Amino acid sequence: MIRLEDILTPGRCTVDVPGGSKKRVLEQVARLIAGDLPDLDPQLVFESLVAREKLGSTGFGNGIAIPHCRLAGCQAPVSSVLRLDAAVDFDAIDGIPVDLLFVLLVPQAATDEHLELLRQIASMLDRSEVRDRLRRATNDAELYQVVLDAQNGH
Repeated sequence: MIRLEDILTPGRCTVDVPGGSKKRVLEQVARLIAGDLPDLDPQLVFESLVAREKLGSTGFGNGIAIPHCRLAGCQAPVSSVLRLDAAVDFDAIDGIPVDLLFVLLVPQAATDEHLELLRQIASMLDRSEVRDRLRRATNDAELYQVVLDAQNGH
């Protein structure tokens, strides 16, 4: 089974990302991921995330969004975690603006294993103490560590 620490790197965890709008945040996500994985085209990542949002918002509630999509050219699942400097309207289920994003990109031929990753992310973010620790992280490394600790049940 794939675990979050296998697909998330410290370089793809960032605090105080400028918000602004949903579109601008998704552009930031695409640049962050492509900066860490030069084989991925930031424009394709952005367009794929926007296309998925058009099917229905990935705003999960409690100030969290889990933008995700299948991506041509993506060989293995890739994740990123961002905390915004100011919450943005994400058309979330509960109407609460989003300040935490947990991004998941999966290969075009996604499997049940990828659905399991989404379930792991959602279940971790369902815990208020995990959300609080993510919001209190003072730097990128701390944000990454909170995810690892939460994944391991701490």
